[in-house]
Amino acid sequence: MDISKDIIERAARGEIPAFEEIYKSSSGFVYNVALRISASEHEASEITQDVFVKLFSGLKSFNHKSSFNTWLYRVAVNEALNRRKKSNLENSRRAEFDESVEANPALREDPVGKSVNENIDKDKVAELLSLVNEEHRVVLVLREMQGLNYEEMSRVLGININTVRTRLKRAREILIKKVKENGMQ
Repeated sequence: MDISKDIIERAARGEIPAFEEIYKSSSGFVYNVALRISASEHEASEITQDVFVKLFSGLKSFNHKSSFNTWLYRVAVNEALNRRKKSNLENSRRAEFDESVEANPALREDPVGKSVNENIDKDKVAELLSLVNEEHRVVLVLREMQGLNYEEMSRVLGININTVRTRLKRAREILIKKVKENGMQ
């Protein structure tokens, strides 16, 4: 994602074509971050929309002290975490619905253009990420799936770089332990 300072400034002034360029360049990235944290395609889509609504009104406050990518990571992660906290209140209702969908194969949707293996891999990743708490899930997503280095993760999460290292190490240890406990090797 390489967005010029000029495009960002034009979008901050309310120029729709400039904002559209930012959206086209970064919406896939925001969606992927949201998907990994929320583990739900529907939630990821809504989070992506919310991020860009906030971005449109909040772009004026971007001060170029950090990179735009880092700032956008932070907005996306925060929005995904906030949405996840809100949705935890509704999890029991969703679980009941999911069980009814599983019980009735006719209600299941198969994403267009996705192979069976891609769906299995995606499901496996979601299952693995569900084994760890939010704090650990976020660092795993940012490092392993988004490819951020420790310094970038520190800026995105607003925490000390040593805390990033500790959380990531702990997240990996917990994940390995849970995988073994659940016989998922």
